[in-house]
Amino acid sequence: MSSSFPLTGPELVDCAKANAAAGASIAAERCGYGQDVAAFQSALQSACAKMAVDIESLADLVTPQQQVMVQGGKSIAPETYSDL
Repeated sequence: MSSSFPLTGPELVDCAKANAAAGASIAAERCGYGQDVAAFQSALQSACAKMAVDIESLADLVTPQQQVMVQGGKSIAPETYSDL
């Protein structure tokens, strides 16, 4: 879901983190910056700095769980709920 206006502060960081695995252009669009990736990256750097979060790029916000989802992995689960 895209924001209708450019997000700032913690909301921007949360949105960027949620969409980081999709890439900068998609994250910028979903965070309300449209095609202006440079403005998105600048605002993200500023928001992270205010939160004392040190990032060099959007890729720094990708969590290990997101990396596994992108790279693929095995899902280990019981066949049915009764096997829990």
